[in-house]
This record gives sequence, C-alpha cells and structure tokens, in this order.
Amino acid sequence: MDINLKEFEVWFVAGSQELYGEETLRQVEEQAKQIAAAINEQPQIPVQVVHKAVLTSAVGIRELVAEANAHHRCIGLILWMHTFSPARMWIAGLSMLKKPYVHLHTQFNRDIPWSAIDMDYMNLNQSAHGDREFGFINTRMRKSRKVIVGHWQDQDVIDQLNVWLRASAAWQDMQGARIARFGDNMRDVAVTEGDKVAAQIRFGYEVNGYSLGDLVEYVSAVQEQDITALVEEYEASYTLSDRVKKGGPARDSLLEAARIELGMRAFLKDGGFKGFTTSFQDLPGIAQLPGLACQRLMRDGYGFGAEGDWKTAALLRAAKVMAAGMPEGTSFMEDYVYHFDPQGMRVLGAHMLEVCESVAAEKPLLDVQPLSIGGKADPARLIFVGAPGPAINASLIDLGNRFRMLVNKVEAVTPPEDLPRLPVARVLWDPKPNLKVAAAAWILAGGAHHTVYSQALTAQHIADYCEIADIEMVLIDEGTDLDEFKKELRLNEIYYHIAQGI
Repeated sequence: MDINLKEFEVWFVAGSQELYGEETLRQVEEQAKQIAAAINEQPQIPVQVVHKAVLTSAVGIRELVAEANAHHRCIGLILWMHTFSPARMWIAGLSMLKKPYVHLHTQFNRDIPWSAIDMDYMNLNQSAHGDREFGFINTRMRKSRKVIVGHWQDQDVIDQLNVWLRASAAWQDMQGARIARFGDNMRDVAVTEGDKVAAQIRFGYEVNGYSLGDLVEYVSAVQEQDITALVEEYEASYTLSDRVKKGGPARDSLLEAARIELGMRAFLKDGGFKGFTTSFQDLPGIAQLPGLACQRLMRDGYGFGAEGDWKTAALLRAAKVMAAGMPEGTSFMEDYVYHFDPQGMRVLGAHMLEVCESVAAEKPLLDVQPLSIGGKADPARLIFVGAPGPAINASLIDLGNRFRMLVNKVEAVTPPEDLPRLPVARVLWDPKPNLKVAAAAWILAGGAHHTVYSQALTAQHIADYCEIADIEMVLIDEGTDLDEFKKELRLNEIYYHIAQGI
C-alpha cells in the first residue's frame, strides 16, 4: 500500500474586492500565483499547491468552497487576504466549508521600501489589516483553523505549512477509510472499547467486524508458489535464525506465517481497508498469532491495533500518512516495563509481537519463538532494537462525551545491555520531563497502554490533526508540571462541556 502525498492538492486562494479596480486586482492575481508557485517548489512541501483565482465576491467564494468540498484530491485551502476582503462576503462560504484550511498571514514584499513607499503601495499591500478582518469573522463563527504568520519565503513558514499539510492529508485519507476488526476486543479490557459511531461522526472513518472465517477463506486460498516467493523475500530482507532457515525445526511455522500474511493482504486489498485489528483471544482457524504479518503490513502503511484496538489502528494509519516519505519510523507500541533506576528511569516499549520494523536500528532478525499467551502455535516475528532519537507517543481515548488525544515527548536510547532472552522487537526511551511526572500525567489524563510511537512526527503534527478534528489534545513534555497539568484537565472538562453547546 503505497502512500503518495503528491496525489493530494492544497488550493492557494487570495481574497480581495472589486473596489480596487482591474489594475490592482491583476497585481494581486500575479503575486498570488508567484507565491503559490514558490511554495509548491519547496522540497519540504509534500502535496501539490494549486493556485486558484482571486476571490472578490460572496458568489465566487461559495462556488470555490463547493468545488473544494467535492474534490477528492483537495485536502484543504491556504487562505490569504492579499489586500482587504470584507469578511461578510466570506460568511456563507465558511459556513459551507468542510475541508480544513490554514490562514496564511503574510504579505508579498518582505520589507517596507522606506524611501519609495506611497499610497499606491499601501493600498496594494494591506494584508496587515485585511487578514485581521478575515481573522475576526473566523473567530466570530467559531471556526477551527491553523494560523501561520510570517513572510512566505521564510523557512519557518514553509516548515509550519509542511506540518499542517501532512495533518490535512491524513485527515483527507481518513474520510471514508475502512478499518477491519478480525474478532472482538480483548475480554474485560476498558480502554480499547469506544463508540464507533461517535468516531465515524468525528473522524470520518468506519469500523466493522469480520469473522475469522472470512479471513480463513483467504488464508486457505493462498497458493504454494506465492508462499515460496514471499519466503524468498523474507530471506532477502532479514537475518533468519537457524530455526527458520531451510531444514530448520521451525521452517514450517515460517511458511505458515507467510500463508497468513498473504491471506491478510488479499483480504485487506479486496476490501479497500486502510487498517485492521487482531485479538489473540479470537483466532479460530488461524494456526498462529499473525505477528510477522502485522509488522510487515504496518511497514507498508496499514494502521494496526492489537486486542481489537480500532482507535489506535485508525490513528496509526493517520500517522503513517502524515509521515509518508520521511525516513524515520512510526509504529504501534505499548508501554511494557519500567526501569526505575534513580540514575536514569526509562520505559521499555514493546508488544507481544507487533512492532513495525520502520523503527528498527538494525536489520531485524526473523525467528519463531514460543508465545505464552493465546494457546496457538509458536508464531514468527521480527526481533530488533529501536533506533535512538527524539520521538512521540500518542494515544486516542474515548471519554464518553468526547475524544482526547494524549501526546508524550520521549527520547529513544540504546539499551545499556543486550536482551538476548527477549524475543520481541523493543524500544527503550526516556519520557519527558521524566518517568515519574510523565507516567503520573498520562494516568491522570486516562491515556491508554497502547500508543502510536513515531520518530518521524512531532507533537505539532498531532496538534494540527486534532485542531482539524476539533478534539482535545493534552501534551506532556519538558515543561510539564503536575499541578498545572491537573488544572488543565479540569479546565478542559469545563471548556469541552460548554463548547458542545456553542
């Protein structure tokens, strides 16, 4: 499943009014074209930037909004009031707009031409107050949007656009996305449950359950020659243990893992799914927990959640889209074991099997080892240590009356010793500001044990995504103080209760 963000478009739109006359509007049009083209040429910009004609009337605005809403490649709008565009003409269009948008507060010329400036220049370059007029009507209408301030050639502006565009692309990808649940949630677990109807209303994706019998049909239909070809791919991509090499005692288990992977791929492709869940308690007809298949499907862009965790599966898919084309990895993750050494408290993240190889520091080892849970045959899995570097953990939870996104900044580190008897992929990290504060804040906020772990994304990517979705986001970082954090949670309870009625 290739994720190509260049298939998406963002429309660059400048606003003005007829009052200025044809000559001024021609200059507005030309300068808007130049800015759009320059942004489009920046290598960091992940999507196509398409210039649209300058808007000067309520009719024109409504027509463009209707076109944007219906266009499947358009992920949103970059809006800039080049001169002064009276904001009442934007009311109907903004009321109709379903796509996210960024308000770019800039002007064509970076510097004031001190010795040459005259009233003609002033009339043409009025975004300093034209954008404030536009900002007022957005605030008056309670519109959620991103505001970026600075000259359009500044690297900081391009970087902020890059982040927002990736979040908007992920949002567009989620609209109508399908998440398949193979089996149900792990029994008696609370945090992986949730309101799937509320999630579809809020985020745009749909979640449906499928019998393992449906998947078994696909697994049973896999051809032997396809298994042989896939195992050859394994041999070329990974270091195989002696147990799974040809003639090894676990070779048949590896062949079965390949059969399961091929069956899952076919099922997901035929159904047009972008994410899926599994549950080790619900595997009738499947010989082993599909650990290797899940790891490799994540690598290819699918969202995944263990134990029926469909919220994390959908969030991982969104994160994979946001991170498309970036060298760092993104994976399903779980906080597993603590290291409480006062000299350096850390978290060992892992899962039973399912961590994406995109976060690996080295070539993974492919092995078959026992799994003391689930009651199935020994499953195949990739074993590796995660790469060091800055990262985030993100968790989406259902609080009943709303969704909350929780993000913790972390720093992945190389383990001080080998873990030769731990046959799973793992990542060791320092949570910010430290383990005691981070864990306490996470628990107070109701964060799940399952997360999306990413070295490609920053907290700002998730913040922009949450702003588009109009949901709460809580950040745990270097500056987190528990007393202030508790106050933030209490104030958020009040705000989101009131905001639903505005």
